[in-house]
Amino acid sequence: MKTKTKKNNSALKVLFATSEITPWIKTGGLADVSGALPPALAAAGCDMRILVPAYPAIKGAFPRQLRRIPVPQLAPRLPACSIIETEPVAEGVYFWLIDAPGLFDRPGNPYNDSFGHDWADNVWRFGLLSRVAAWLAESASQTGWQPDILHCNDWHTALAPAYLRYLGGRTRSVLTVHNMAFHGLYPASCLEDLALPPHSFSFDGVEFHGKLSFLKAGLQAATRITTVSPTYAQEVQTKTFGCGLEGLLRYRAKELDGILNGIDLSQWNPASDPQIPNDYSRDSLERKAQNTVALKKRLGLVPGDAPLLGIVSRMTHQKGFSLILEVADQLIAAGCQFVILGSGEKRMERDFSELAHRHPRQAMVVIGYEEGLAHQIEAGADIFLMPSLFEPCGLNQMYSLRYGTPPVVRRTGGLADTVVDTTPETLADGTANGFVFDDPDPQALFATVMRALATKRDAATWTRVQQNGMALEMGWDQAAQHYLDVYRAALAA
Repeated sequence: MKTKTKKNNSALKVLFATSEITPWIKTGGLADVSGALPPALAAAGCDMRILVPAYPAIKGAFPRQLRRIPVPQLAPRLPACSIIETEPVAEGVYFWLIDAPGLFDRPGNPYNDSFGHDWADNVWRFGLLSRVAAWLAESASQTGWQPDILHCNDWHTALAPAYLRYLGGRTRSVLTVHNMAFHGLYPASCLEDLALPPHSFSFDGVEFHGKLSFLKAGLQAATRITTVSPTYAQEVQTKTFGCGLEGLLRYRAKELDGILNGIDLSQWNPASDPQIPNDYSRDSLERKAQNTVALKKRLGLVPGDAPLLGIVSRMTHQKGFSLILEVADQLIAAGCQFVILGSGEKRMERDFSELAHRHPRQAMVVIGYEEGLAHQIEAGADIFLMPSLFEPCGLNQMYSLRYGTPPVVRRTGGLADTVVDTTPETLADGTANGFVFDDPDPQALFATVMRALATKRDAATWTRVQQNGMALEMGWDQAAQHYLDVYRAALAA
C-alpha cells in the first residue's frame, strides 16, 4: 500500500468497509481489492478510511495508535467497542480498526475455525462490522470526519446500508458484490438482537426464504451496486448466477454497474519481482525459462521441456477443480507436469494430494498458501489453468497475463472480460492472449490445453500471445475512475 495523492481540501470522503485486506488478513480476491483500491482512490483525490476488524495480525502490524474512538453498544447482542485509528498506510488512507477482542481476537481465517467450519458467532461478528460502519457514517460529531460515501463489500458488510435505511441515516452507500454465492444467511430470530426493526423482515427488506440475508439487505438498501466485472454484472441477473436474487438485481439494473478489478502492478511485475529467481520483461521473455527450471528444481519435478501447468486457487467446485481432476492423469500421460497451490474443500485437497502421490515427479500439490510460491508459479509455469464454473472477476488470470503465462480459462465473468481466445482472427488483430472454452466439461478443458500446447510448439506465435498479454493495462487507475463515477451517481441519486 504505497501511493501518493494530491492535496485536495474538497476531496470526496469515503469510508471503505471490508472483512479482509492484504497483506495482513487474506482468504481471496476481496483482500486484494481492499488492499489496492483505496490507495488508487486516494491517488485520484479521495480521502479514505478503511474500516476492518482488529484481527491479531493487523492490530500487531500497527502498534502506534493515533487515537481511539469509543463506540457504544449499538444492539442487544453487539458489544460496545472502540475504533483504533492508525497512522496513514498511504497518503490519504487511514485504517479504522474495530477493537472488539471477544469477536475478532482469534487466530487464522476470519470466517472459519481450524476445521473449516464457520465461526458460530459470525452473525454477531459481521453484524458488528456492519452496524459500526453505519454508525461511523452518521457520527461526524464523535469522529470529526463525515464520509460522503459508505462503500461496503460482500455480505460481511452488506447489512450496513440496511441500517442506514431503517435507522434514518442519510449517507449514500455503495455495495460491491465480489461473489453472489455467499449470502450471510441467519435465523430470523437474530433480527431483534441486531437492532433491526420488525418491519425490515419483509420481501422488500432483509428477508430471504424465511431467513435474514445480509447480502439481500444490502442489495435492497444500497444507493448503488457494483460487481467486479462487466460480464458478471450481466450474469448475476440470470437464474444460473443470481443465486436466488436475480429478480432483485434485474429490478435494480439501472443502479448496477460492473467494474473490472485491477491488479497491484507494484507487487505483480516480472521485471522487478523480488520473489522470483530471474526478472524478465516483455522484451526479454527468453529469461522466463530460467524461472521454469528453478521452479521444477524446487518442487522436485523431472527437469526438461515437459510443459508445466500451474494453478493457484481455492480448491472448490466453483473454481473448476472437478474438471481438472477428471483430466489430470490424461494430461500427465500426454507429457504435462502440474504444480498446484491452494486449499479449500477437504475432499478436493485429498484428491489432488493423491494425484501427486500417483505421479511423484510429474505433479506437486502444496496445500495452503505461500505468497512467494504463488509468484514463482506465475513466472515459472508455461500455462495457467483457471477453468472456473463461475468467476466474478478473478485476479490470477491477470497475474498470468502480466507474467507471460497464457491462461486457459472458461468463458465466464471476469475471465471473459480479460482473456481473448487465440484464433487466426485474434492473432491478426493483436488481441490473442490466452485460450478459452465454453462448456463446463472435462474434455473441453483437455482439448483447450492440447490446443494451447500445439500453439506453444510454434515459438513465434507463442511469443506473440505472451507479449499481447503482458502489454495490457491492468492497474487500478481506470477502475478507480469508474468507482468515482459510481460515487458521484450515488450522491446525485
